[in-house]
Amino acid sequence: MAHLLRGKQAGVQRDLSAGLDPQLFAIDEVARYGINSQISALAYDPVQSLLAVGTNDTQFGGGQVYVFGQSRVSVVLPLPRKSSVKSIHFVIDKLVCLDSKNEISVFSLETSRILSTYTPPGSVTALLTDPTLDFALVGLQNGEIVAYDLDRQHPAPLRIPNLWRQQYPKSRLTSVVTLALHPRDIGSLLIGYNAGAVIYSFKVDKATKFFQYELPPGAPGGDSDPTASGVRRYPRLTQAIWHPTGTFLLTGHEDSSLVAWDSKDGRKLLARTIQNTKVDEPGSAAAIQGATPGTFALKCPLFRMAWCSKENPDDTGLLIAGGTPTTSIEKGLTFTDLGQTPNYATSSWQILSQYFEKPKRQHTLPTPPNAEVVDFCLIPRRSPHYAGSHDPIAVVALLASGELVTLSFPSGHAINPTNHLHVSLSYVHPFINRIDVAFVERTRWLGMVENRSKGPPILKGGAESKRSMMRYAHRNVLQAAHADGTLRMWDIGHGDEIENRSTIQIDMARAVGRSDCVDFSKMSMAGATGELAVGLRTGEVAIFRWGHNKDYGQEVRHVEAREFGLESIMDRAEPSVKEGLLPLTMFQGQDPVTALKMSDVGFAAAGFQQGTLVVIDLRGPAVIYQAGLDELASQGKRGSFRRSNSHTQANAEWPTCIEFGVMTLEGEDYSSILLFVGTNLGRLATFKLLPESHGGYGVKFVGSSAMEDRIITIAPIDAELGDPAEATQTAVAGLREGRKINGVVLIVTTSGVKISRPPAAKGAHKTFEDVFCDSAAVVRYQAAGYALLGLFGDGTAKTYSIPALKQIASAKVDHILDVRRLSEAVITPTGDIVGWTGPSEVALLNVWGTGSDLTRSLDKLFNVEALVPPRPTISNVQWMTGTLHVTPADMDALIGGPNRPPSKRMIEQRRAEDEQQRAMKRSATAGSSFGEKEDEGYWAYMQRQMQERTQNLNIMGDSMDKVEESSSNWADDVNKFVSKQKKKAVMGFVGSKLGF
Repeated sequence: MAHLLRGKQAGVQRDLSAGLDPQLFAIDEVARYGINSQISALAYDPVQSLLAVGTNDTQFGGGQVYVFGQSRVSVVLPLPRKSSVKSIHFVIDKLVCLDSKNEISVFSLETSRILSTYTPPGSVTALLTDPTLDFALVGLQNGEIVAYDLDRQHPAPLRIPNLWRQQYPKSRLTSVVTLALHPRDIGSLLIGYNAGAVIYSFKVDKATKFFQYELPPGAPGGDSDPTASGVRRYPRLTQAIWHPTGTFLLTGHEDSSLVAWDSKDGRKLLARTIQNTKVDEPGSAAAIQGATPGTFALKCPLFRMAWCSKENPDDTGLLIAGGTPTTSIEKGLTFTDLGQTPNYATSSWQILSQYFEKPKRQHTLPTPPNAEVVDFCLIPRRSPHYAGSHDPIAVVALLASGELVTLSFPSGHAINPTNHLHVSLSYVHPFINRIDVAFVERTRWLGMVENRSKGPPILKGGAESKRSMMRYAHRNVLQAAHADGTLRMWDIGHGDEIENRSTIQIDMARAVGRSDCVDFSKMSMAGATGELAVGLRTGEVAIFRWGHNKDYGQEVRHVEAREFGLESIMDRAEPSVKEGLLPLTMFQGQDPVTALKMSDVGFAAAGFQQGTLVVIDLRGPAVIYQAGLDELASQGKRGSFRRSNSHTQANAEWPTCIEFGVMTLEGEDYSSILLFVGTNLGRLATFKLLPESHGGYGVKFVGSSAMEDRIITIAPIDAELGDPAEATQTAVAGLREGRKINGVVLIVTTSGVKISRPPAAKGAHKTFEDVFCDSAAVVRYQAAGYALLGLFGDGTAKTYSIPALKQIASAKVDHILDVRRLSEAVITPTGDIVGWTGPSEVALLNVWGTGSDLTRSLDKLFNVEALVPPRPTISNVQWMTGTLHVTPADMDALIGGPNRPPSKRMIEQRRAEDEQQRAMKRSATAGSSFGEKEDEGYWAYMQRQMQERTQNLNIMGDSMDKVEESSSNWADDVNKFVSKQKKKAVMGFVGSKLGF
């Protein structure tokens, strides 16, 4: 009886929710977009072309690893226990992660699952891997180094003791702070202790060189405080890196000093900071003037250093994060271009020192104002070697706030992440302040592919999994407003196949003509036309329309042209966009935009905080209505707005919700275009849009009704069919033919819901008990019917029947969504919920599901055909001068022990090489023996194969005998030569003593 009674009150004669059952209501978590917590680590694999991002364990989410590839390829790797990610490393087909609880987790890139975990015997302070090794070297707080076999998934027998303590027994506790393998000689390991650096040789199993940075009294070092230079100091080491050829090494210290060393004889070449040189010599000035006279500026610590090189490894430069004064206006990364490395064999010590003292140039790769770079990840073109810094094309910088910035290298130009990085990374590139979702027609969205000038893609790896076919004819297009004044749009889908995966970007800062104070307040996109309206807190409302940029590739000066209350901004289109959403026109308001709606039929309406309502007809474009809500009391005969005698903020009234519809008003016998405006005081104003004689449209206020609280949703409904009675192109076209739509309006406030026929105040009403509604919408489940879906402050999602307004079902969502931001959640007509789970992550839910978690990605990350290139090795000159050549296979024996069987990687590599050799032999002999093989039988074929195998074995035996004989002869020659040289040396010494 309830639905009959309320239906009669509301003017709805049938139950629009008759086919809905409580069992249909079960929430599926379909997908997540964004980053769940603050980013703590970055890593890039140029072989697979994948980018990994690790996060901290915070109140918004636990630490986990995101791996991103091309387009929408992404996989989330959760840590085995609650902790933060400290570092990430790609190793062939594996990903190695070190967390804050000193646990090393090994994930498979082929299966996207965890393979093993390892807890070293102590606190982990450094972790090193190499693309050609199956081992991870682990530096401990006690100064020791252990190894873990990634292939066999158990600790390796190698254990390096505290070499610094052995050399300096009286030194304090020395921890390993950094590890680095020689770029060309894999048998040499650079160990950075907090007291100094050591070069360890795997070949002789001992330390070969020690490096300690000492500042004599009077030397400023890198300290900002000049009073600290009166005593002898040993600044603690924070980083140690190799020159790309291994000729030099560089150590960074806690006082921001950069010290270059000769790796062969251990000499110090130069000590400097980013600003000054020779800071280890007494009397040199290193203090930087502070903001006021008589003070000095503090310096940021050296967060990270990388010794980069171009295609030629001898052409190098230093990329440094940190080390600059805190008073410096320019923040960012410092790049010091050192140029071509001098020839070590022919250069004097002075020339080598000047190489570091007088670089070719030094410049800053800029970042946003007041943003400090705490880490970065280089993007090499091809090679994974040289510590990931060989011939980089770009750099992804991590800011102290947790945001990302992508810069070209070495120029430092900002790279637009649109269609370069995964859409989830755009949530922190920079942070997103506001979202909205538009229900866009599929054909319209397929045609909206932006044509923008852009560089080569950064991520090219991975392959997307096959998803279910398209479920709906409309797409969920998310609009994300960023802190830098940009707005990006992409299809978040329904958990189905996404046909148009591209992202559209608009530059709102450029559209309004300024770069600061671009704070988005409202966004609205028309689903049929793709037109977009954007409102700011400063009062501007800009409208964008899809089209071709007539000024593509040209920077055009803006010419102010105001007409019909609007300013044309067509000349403010981005020069790099050839086709896309281009700025059309702008309305300049004086206070924040509180409500905004872009219709499918060429009208836009905006409400402002001072109570102003503006209606724009895009056919001009022109403002066709502008009035304050307090001016409506004298207009119309149906209902009224009360005039308030108080001018306090508490009684101020402004629009909170706007909707266009097509239906028949009470007391009329024809349908018309209607505009519904809800306010913060619970009033619903109804306006009629009527054609005028001059070809345009006019707006007429026809009445209002009052409710108790702020209106959050207005939903026009066809009372006979239940379909939305929105102002669609089909509905407006039907008005010319005299079609009538018997409609009602469903109004949702924070405390209740009402269904009535506008503009009357009568209708069915229901009050929400003991809880406030944050967001609501009318949703449909296939052909079963319609229901009202709401998100409530107690963390639940509830559905109500229409028109009876009886609760159908309820389910908890507070374990997924952030209850404090439920008012920002968006509900689509298909029952999808897009809501925030944290500061930089949203979840896509569907209420017509099975209660499942469908967020696990089935995308493929690893490409078996992408092989790691051979590791760079020592030069012929180095080999001739006595440097022992060590291969990765030798390292397997040195680290894993002599009894370690070949790893899976070695077996597969050997199998591939054998297969390649057999293929080459078959191709070489195919032409000559094709006719003979064609007629031979099976036994003849087997006999021929045995003969070829015997011949090959005999040839191999003869070759080995010749190698043995040649080696013996070579050794005899070497012994004779050495004896002869010794004899000459002795005779020369004796002759010099005797005076000959």
